[in-house]
Amino acid sequence: MRLFKTAALVAQGPTEYESINGLILARPADYEGVRMLEEEELEALRDEPLKRFKHPRELYWTIVFCSVGAIVQGWDQTGPNGANIFFPDALGIPMDKGSNAWLVGLINCAPYLSASILGCWLSDPLNFYLGRRGTIFVAGIFSLVPVILSGFVTTWQQLLICRLILGVGMGAKATTVPIFAAENSPASIRGALVMSWQMYVAFGIFLGFSANIILWRAGDINWRLQLASAFIPAVPLVAGIYLCPESPRWYMKKGRYQKAFASLRRLRNTDMQAARDLFYIHAQLSTEEELKGNKGYFVRLIELWTLPRNRSATIASQTVMIAQQMCGINIMAFYSSFVFKDAGASDKAALWGSFGFGLVNFLFAIPALYVIDTWGRRTLLLFTFPQMAWTLLAAGFCSLVKASEAHVVLVAFFVYLFAAFYSTGEGPVPFTFSAEVFQLSHRELGMGLAVSTNLFWAAVLSVTFPRMLAVMGSLGAYAFYAGLNVLAFIMIFLLMPETKQHTLEDLDYIFGVSATRFARYQVAETIPYLARYCVHPKGGRTRRTPLYDIFTDY
Repeated sequence: MRLFKTAALVAQGPTEYESINGLILARPADYEGVRMLEEEELEALRDEPLKRFKHPRELYWTIVFCSVGAIVQGWDQTGPNGANIFFPDALGIPMDKGSNAWLVGLINCAPYLSASILGCWLSDPLNFYLGRRGTIFVAGIFSLVPVILSGFVTTWQQLLICRLILGVGMGAKATTVPIFAAENSPASIRGALVMSWQMYVAFGIFLGFSANIILWRAGDINWRLQLASAFIPAVPLVAGIYLCPESPRWYMKKGRYQKAFASLRRLRNTDMQAARDLFYIHAQLSTEEELKGNKGYFVRLIELWTLPRNRSATIASQTVMIAQQMCGINIMAFYSSFVFKDAGASDKAALWGSFGFGLVNFLFAIPALYVIDTWGRRTLLLFTFPQMAWTLLAAGFCSLVKASEAHVVLVAFFVYLFAAFYSTGEGPVPFTFSAEVFQLSHRELGMGLAVSTNLFWAAVLSVTFPRMLAVMGSLGAYAFYAGLNVLAFIMIFLLMPETKQHTLEDLDYIFGVSATRFARYQVAETIPYLARYCVHPKGGRTRRTPLYDIFTDY
C-alpha cells in the first residue's frame, strides 16, 4: 500500500519527484503512509527523458510480436504485386482485354474492401471479449488459412473469396496491433515503438518483393507460391502472441487490477514506475467511466462525432488516414510491377524494380524511429508531402523520355525518392497518431473507424489504378496523385494537431480544442507568423498567442 501511495504522489507531480524525500523528512505527519523513494527508483525516473530506450526485455518482446503482425500485413500486400504479372493469364482474365482490368483491380482490392467493411468493425467486440492478444491471435488465423488456400485456387472467383476472407484478419489486426503497442509503451518512446507497426509493414513489403523474385523462376506455379508465401510470418505471430503481457489498460477496464499491475511490472523498469502508471490509467478510466456510463456499441460510435473531444480526434485521425491513400503510395505497393512494365521493363526487371522500391521503403522508415518523437508527427508530414508531390510529378514527366532504358531508370529514380520521403513521414505517422488520440472508452471504435477509412480508400485506389493507367497514361496518373499530395498537405496543416511526447492522458487537453478553432488558428496566427519569419528571419520571429496551456509547439 505504501508503494501505491508514494506512486500516486509521483504521478501528481511528474517533474517534482526529486523533492519528495525532502518533503517526507521535513513534514512526516503530512505524508503518513508514504515511503521514501529509493535511489534505484530515482535513477529510473531521471533516466526516462534521458535514456528513452532503456526498458525491460518484455516491452521489446511485445513490440517484436507487434512487428511480426505488421510484417504479415506488408507481405500480404506484395504477394499479388508479383503475381499480377502471371495470374490474370493463368485464371483466364488476360489484361489485354479492357474489361479484365477491373477484375484484376477487384481481386487486388478485395482484402481492403472486406477489411474496411467487416474486419475493422469486428475489432471492438473481439477486443472486448478476447483482449488485445486474443484479437491478434484470431486475426493471425484469418491471415494464415486463406493465404495458404490462395495457392490452390483454380478460378478467379475462388481467389477473390480467399482474399475477401484475408481482409477480415487484416482489418482486425491493423486496428488492434497499434493500440496494443501504444497501451504497453511509456509516453517518452510511444511514438517510436508504435511506429514500428508501419516500419515493419514496410519490411514485410520488402520481404514480399524478395519472395516474388525468388519464386519468379518456379514455372507455371510461380504466382501460386507468390500469393501463398505470406503464410510464413503468420505462423510465429499465432504461435507467440500469448507470450507477451496483456495490455494493462484492458485489464483495468475489466476491473482486473492485480493482473494489470503484474503486466506493468513486466513492462516498466521499477515497481514504482509500474504503480505510478497504474495510478495514471486508473484516474483516466474513472473520468471516462463517468462520461461513458452504460453506453452500447452504436451509441459510442455516434459519440465519435457528437462529443467535442472525440470529434476533434476523429477528424484529425481521418485526415491522416485519408492522406496516406491520397499520397499514392499504394499504387506502387500494389502495382509497382505494372508501373515498371509500363515504363518498358521486362518481367524480371520489373520485379527487381519492385524489390528496390521495397528496400527503399523499409530503409527510410528507420530514421523516423529517431525523429517522430522529437520533430513530431505534424512536422514530418508538413515537410514530406510537398516532396512526394514533386517526385511523383517528375516520375510522370519521365514518360516523355523516348529512350526506353533511360525512361525506366528515371522512373525508378523518382519513384524511389518518393518512397524515401513517404517512409520518413506519411508512412509511420497515421497509425501511430490514430492509436494515441482517442479516449480509452472509444479507442477500439475510433481506431476501427480510422483503419476502416484507410483500407476503404486503399481498395478504391487498388480497383481504379489499372484502368486509370490505361486511360490517363503515366503522366496523367502521376499528375493526379501529385495534386492529391498538395491537397493532403493543406488538410494536414489545417486539421492535424501535434501529439509528440504527451501522455495519452494529456491528449484530452489537446483535443479539447475543436477542429474549427484549430483551423482558424492556423490561418490567423501560424500563416502570418511564418510570413513574418520568411520576410525577416532574424527580427520577424515574434511569439504566437498560445493555443493550449500545456502545448505551444504547433
